[in-house]
Amino acid sequence: MPAVTTTGWWTEAVIYQIYPRSFSDSDGDGIGDLPGITARLDHLRQLGVDAIWLSPFYPSPQADAGYDVADYRDVEPLFGTLADADDLIAQAHARGLRVIVDLVPNHTSSAHEWFRQALAAGPGSPERQRYIFRDGRGPDGAEPPNDWQSVFGGPAWTRVADGQWYLHLFDTAQPDLNWDEPQVRAEFLDVLRFWLDRGVDGFRVDVAHGLIKQADLADWHEPQEILSGQEVDKPRPPMWDQDGVHEIYRDWRRLLDGYPDERVLVAEAWVEPAERLARYVRPDEMHQAFNFEYLLAAWTAPAQYAVITRSLEATDAVGAPTTWVLSNHDVVRHASRLGLPIGTPRPNGIGIGDPQPDAAVGLRRARAATLLMLALPGSAYLYQGEELGLPEHTLMPDEARQDPTWERSGHTQRGRDGCRVPIPWEADAPSYGFGPTDASWLPQPGVWAEYALDRQRDVPGSTYEMYRTALRLRRSHALGRGTVQWLSSGDEVLTFRNGDVVVLTNFGTAGVPLPAGELLHSSAPLDEDGSVPTDVTVWVKV
Repeated sequence: MPAVTTTGWWTEAVIYQIYPRSFSDSDGDGIGDLPGITARLDHLRQLGVDAIWLSPFYPSPQADAGYDVADYRDVEPLFGTLADADDLIAQAHARGLRVIVDLVPNHTSSAHEWFRQALAAGPGSPERQRYIFRDGRGPDGAEPPNDWQSVFGGPAWTRVADGQWYLHLFDTAQPDLNWDEPQVRAEFLDVLRFWLDRGVDGFRVDVAHGLIKQADLADWHEPQEILSGQEVDKPRPPMWDQDGVHEIYRDWRRLLDGYPDERVLVAEAWVEPAERLARYVRPDEMHQAFNFEYLLAAWTAPAQYAVITRSLEATDAVGAPTTWVLSNHDVVRHASRLGLPIGTPRPNGIGIGDPQPDAAVGLRRARAATLLMLALPGSAYLYQGEELGLPEHTLMPDEARQDPTWERSGHTQRGRDGCRVPIPWEADAPSYGFGPTDASWLPQPGVWAEYALDRQRDVPGSTYEMYRTALRLRRSHALGRGTVQWLSSGDEVLTFRNGDVVVLTNFGTAGVPLPAGELLHSSAPLDEDGSVPTDVTVWVKV
């Protein structure tokens, strides 16, 4: 496959996602914060990543853990101050780490000044034009304007006191903005400037595929699905992946290109097929787009071969890198997801009474999947705690859950709390070293001690050391800049060459021969006869 034609630090970077609430708590209130992150930057430098991405830390009522933004130009007091943000950026840069911040442009918080003004101003006002307000259907307007459903469950419309309805594709506290309104476009260009001027290196754009809605807001008789297997020539849902979004990102790209040091845009776009997703990373649009089709692919050699091939061909066609990811704050951690029987539909959370993953199988496959991913050309994202092998908290008491999905789905979807639990740093410390007290905004499971960083650092074979070695070798062998040359792909084994490294993953039930050459790295020990066991990935220098 041809090499990527674009150049830039982002084309091969390994970027570490920090969920601020759950990374490190400096003041003991049970909620992670910006000073806590700053104090842990040396861990990320030692791990070997190139950049960090921070989930939202803006002022917010926290109806959706900060993705309901009330002010895009400040810091939520729970997390610190603007001065803390400035210090974090400066301290990261001093360590050679770039900083990407989250931007949430599809919706604001219902507590945002604009939405309060829209409610006060009434139907037909310029203030309401910033959002998507409509009259209801039926003789008295008592029915929603269309049949759209919220991603979190329930209807996507809420009625206000004067009888109109507003659209919220997520929670009722997250009204969708109207991106056909020039005021909205101008406002976000200014928000971008605000953070670029403070030194951020880029933006991860939340719901990047949702900003433009089909003009007629036509009914959509299908349930909301994250990825629906859309073909190129099939109708797209009227609320997702409309062609008009690309004009917005071309405007943003022009702005970023006017700044020094290669600032970047990263699309969170749940879009299929790969050819549609690649449109977001054309040369004059975004720099990266998360490859969620890869995240969701089954743990089989044919499925992995198909998604890797399709992804590379689609992004190569526009000269862009592929951006690989296995876990984030919205999905079950891959150390647990891969512990479910192959072919299990992707769960939206796992809780008490649900089928439980096999922890040993899940971690074994997760380590193998990680080594496979980190050997692929392009950029890769890691989610905090995966370098420790953290599983999902699958036995969290339901009364502790805070994700709005749990309530809005009528307690049918456990939601995302299980992957957001504060991570363990020290096995024998309060809150496993997350903070100076036992306080933790979500309960930590009792097995967390065995995953703590201090139990794994300098321990040969630990998941943490496996990650450190992989990141060092990935850089020294320039795997991020390489190409994939397939050597074999059957039902049980996947083998490819990238530069001077042969990568083999064994998906079968029996050991397979180790490729000839020098063994550089392995996700688990080899069999006694030197063969590669099941659910193991090896890197061999040839």
